[in-house]
Amino acid sequence: MKKIILIGSGGSGKSTLARKLGDKLEIDVYHLDALFWKPNWEGVPKDEQRKVQNDLVKKEEWIIDGNYGGTMDIRLNAADTVIFLDIHRTICIYRAFKRMLQYRNKTRPDMAEGCEERFDLDFFKWIWNYPKTKRPEILNRLKQLSTDKKIIVLKSPKEVQQFIEEIH
Repeated sequence: MKKIILIGSGGSGKSTLARKLGDKLEIDVYHLDALFWKPNWEGVPKDEQRKVQNDLVKKEEWIIDGNYGGTMDIRLNAADTVIFLDIHRTICIYRAFKRMLQYRNKTRPDMAEGCEERFDLDFFKWIWNYPKTKRPEILNRLKQLSTDKKIIVLKSPKEVQQFIEEIH
């Protein structure tokens, strides 16, 4: 595991797991949210997102967390390990709400400077609908990946914790 991507719903724990893995494996972590948002929640154009990711995946080791479905193939093709946090939506909603309260009007550690945490109804709807709108497509993409990639699907906070404990 030297080139790892983490995907999953908002609130599934991608950034937290990425940081813990980065510490344990001593690999640099890149949070796509921090790279693809400018102050005041201004999004980075797709061509710039592609360039950034193409540069990142050329590195010898990396952990990249984030979905960004339109550019996910760049990461899927370059990764040796794909971790899909398939966490139940009620847990994700709870965590996103908790995070919103914890960082309200502040920038969280895995986000770009100037993007203060706020309530975003569309984001919560995206999380709630994720099992129907995004999950099937992700599972299908994972099935199509070459057999030389390690695919890890973690379905609960307990499975995530066990996974972290088993990493050497």
